[in-house]
Amino acid sequence: MISTKRWLAAAVAATAALTLPALTLAQAFPAKPVKIVVPYPPGGTNDIVVRLLAQKLGDSMGQPFVVENKPGASGNLGAEQVARAAPDGYTLLLVTTGHSIHPSLYKHLRYNIKTDLTPVSELTRGPMLVMVTPSLPYKTVQDVIAAAKAKPGSINFGSAGNGSSTHLATELLSSMAGVKMTHIPYSGSAPAMADVMAGNAQLVMDLMFSALPQVNGGKLRAIAITGAKRSPLLPGVPTVAESGVPGFETLAWNGLMAPANTPKPIIDKLNAEIHKALDAPEMKERLRAQGFEPSPGTPEQFGALIRAEIDRWATVVKTSGAKVE
Repeated sequence: MISTKRWLAAAVAATAALTLPALTLAQAFPAKPVKIVVPYPPGGTNDIVVRLLAQKLGDSMGQPFVVENKPGASGNLGAEQVARAAPDGYTLLLVTTGHSIHPSLYKHLRYNIKTDLTPVSELTRGPMLVMVTPSLPYKTVQDVIAAAKAKPGSINFGSAGNGSSTHLATELLSSMAGVKMTHIPYSGSAPAMADVMAGNAQLVMDLMFSALPQVNGGKLRAIAITGAKRSPLLPGVPTVAESGVPGFETLAWNGLMAPANTPKPIIDKLNAEIHKALDAPEMKERLRAQGFEPSPGTPEQFGALIRAEIDRWATVVKTSGAKVE
């Protein structure tokens, strides 16, 4: 009995010895500036969200949170960099819907989002708008579906590029509506919307943040929103599900990840501070005004979302035949 008690005491002491350094490390964290890698050019929707958050985190945690833009390879270049960084909490990565598409789209990724990175927290979610050229007679999604059924392939839709979230979201809509539309890839959302405004393509999906100025200016007509409910920013625009495609819903999301094996106490500390920042009334107001909904959760919840999205978009990639040249 005595030996058993001694063994248990030794085991508890050993566990405490292993846990204590991580806890001490988390208590001291951050002791220097923290870098958030945004794998896209500056000025975009995700970049704006991160810069708002970085300011809040820096104020609350006593060290600067520095945003570093690392564009390239559709967001994969920055992801590779962070996947190889030291797992100490001082290098974080902004991930988006696109990162859950890439495992099924790229044959030779140089990082594995499931094993080389660990979730910290989801940040925001936001619906996209389905928009058409205002000079066209299409006022609803059903009008577009009817035209596509009458003449398959006659509706051209633009996207931010092959395999982009805007491309695959439109392919998902086509599949669920039982129609065939012709995809025209562009080198980003802005040229895709510009060509629809010019009438060279007829339909495009994009985030509300990017699309609202064009819709409010009358340059594009919003016929549906991809979320489960209408947006207070455009209350007269119905959801796709309301418009005759029941069950359709897709949201663009973003969040932060860290290199795999980053100590859990540090992950938990970052997660708690992100919750606090996104719960601030002024942050909610600024994000919602741009079409984003703050959506922080636990690291485990964010990991579950990423895995579910990987599976979901793999099906759409396969069905659509999307490829990256």
